[in-house]
Amino acid sequence: MKKSVVILLVLFVAFAGAFAQSPGVVTSAKAGWHKIGEVKASFKMENESIIVLGKDAFKSIKLKVTDAPINIENVQVFYENGDPEDVSVKSELKAGAETRVIDLKGGTREIKKVVFTYKTMPNSKDEKAHVELYGLK
Repeated sequence: MKKSVVILLVLFVAFAGAFAQSPGVVTSAKAGWHKIGEVKASFKMENESIIVLGKDAFKSIKLKVTDAPINIENVQVFYENGDPEDVSVKSELKAGAETRVIDLKGGTREIKKVVFTYKTMPNSKDEKAHVELYGLK
């Protein structure tokens, strides 16, 4: 009995962790910038991903940072057809700053997910950076 409870508990924790990042759902096809999703960064080198659902065709993306500074190293865009695109960003961003606009290869493309590598920079309040992903239609 104890063994099955432990197994169920481990499975629950693993399953809950897999869905800690809720996918970004884009409901509008209007031209302009749309918020796709967001994550909270930690104090060590991390890879975070934002899954994109709905009206997921964009021609450019950018990341916006709030709450704390962050160093964004690399962005990987995975398209619906399975093709990945690697973009070197290497930007130290203060709270409130944005990356440069990243134009997607091939014009408007359907995005499946965006993965970025980052490191939260030390700050006096030990705050974690909040990173938002935007797409341009």
